[in-house]
Amino acid sequence: MKFSHVHDDHGAGALTEELSQAPAIALDCEAAGFHRYSDRLCLVQVTTNQGTHVVDPFTTDASALFRPILEDPSIEIVMHGSDFDLRLLSRDLGIHLKGLYDTQIAASLLGLDGLGLAALLEKRFDVRLSKKYQRADWADRPLTDGMLEYAAADTHYLFPLSDQLKEEAEAAGRTGWVEEECRALEVSAIQTDDDAEPVDPVTRIKGARSLTPRQITALRIALEWRDEIAREKDRAPFRVIGNPPLIEAVSLAPRRVEELVDIKGFPRSLARSEGKDLLKRLHEVSDLPEDQLQGYPRRSGGGPGRPTPEMEALFERLKVVRNRSADEIGLPRGTLLSNAVLLEITRALPENSEAMASVPGMRAWKLGVAGDDLLEVVRKG
Repeated sequence: MKFSHVHDDHGAGALTEELSQAPAIALDCEAAGFHRYSDRLCLVQVTTNQGTHVVDPFTTDASALFRPILEDPSIEIVMHGSDFDLRLLSRDLGIHLKGLYDTQIAASLLGLDGLGLAALLEKRFDVRLSKKYQRADWADRPLTDGMLEYAAADTHYLFPLSDQLKEEAEAAGRTGWVEEECRALEVSAIQTDDDAEPVDPVTRIKGARSLTPRQITALRIALEWRDEIAREKDRAPFRVIGNPPLIEAVSLAPRRVEELVDIKGFPRSLARSEGKDLLKRLHEVSDLPEDQLQGYPRRSGGGPGRPTPEMEALFERLKVVRNRSADEIGLPRGTLLSNAVLLEITRALPENSEAMASVPGMRAWKLGVAGDDLLEVVRKG
């Protein structure tokens, strides 16, 4: 597989000319979130009708290079599983991509098994993608030839894959479904972290729900301590210390560094270099009065409270309709309508198609498949 490594102004200039003539491009991104504190954009891979290129955004102006084509809705941008990559492009390059065709979305709406790119390419083209650099540190420099070739493969085969899926979607009458989902994904990617409701970090920790209010308060402090170290060292937080030893630390309420060292999974070097600070913070929590403790949140994200018995009964009747409709068209039930969307319907109680269409997560194609039957259930109460 031939590809170019674009890492300077000369290479970027040549690629700019190629992109300006491209009727469509295939695109993928690599980030460093598995290793680094920041999941910053580290590589952009692009394939045109002339070739495949791996672009280094650390040494080129990737925003200027890609903005004209990625924000032009007349140019099709073929990607696979693009949700995270779209957010990277928006956050790190200020690019709001238009013209998306996501092959994973197309495959899911065709009801295919094995939606990963590697599985689809192996089944359809007998191409086996390497897994060698699946967890590589893409922020590291210099990149090896093997890493660059691995990255280039992610876009090299997207055009023939999209061609097949388009034919199948057209034959199944689902082309509009794919387009609608792709347009919705473009819009959702523009949302920033500021738009989202804050999430209590303890809700992401397995086993935290069973802790006491004092231990939960201490866990928040411990997570903050870990986050500060991770940010300073530019390491992914779980690489500083995992969640289980932190939970054990707040459960045991240790007073000495030696006690931290004895905790399974607690790095000795971390205990000795930063342990005193953690112990000091945890000790302060142990002295807090009861009314200053914050236990596990009743509901993550601050959303509506627990459904009423009437809502739960309606939800179950809606699930029957959803399940039947999904089975009839050969889609996974959650692909047609997630349980979260069904719950929104029980809260909104839409009286007509227009009201049903405004339910968060509803799409026109979903309304066409199951809307009338769902409305009938809501009307019957």
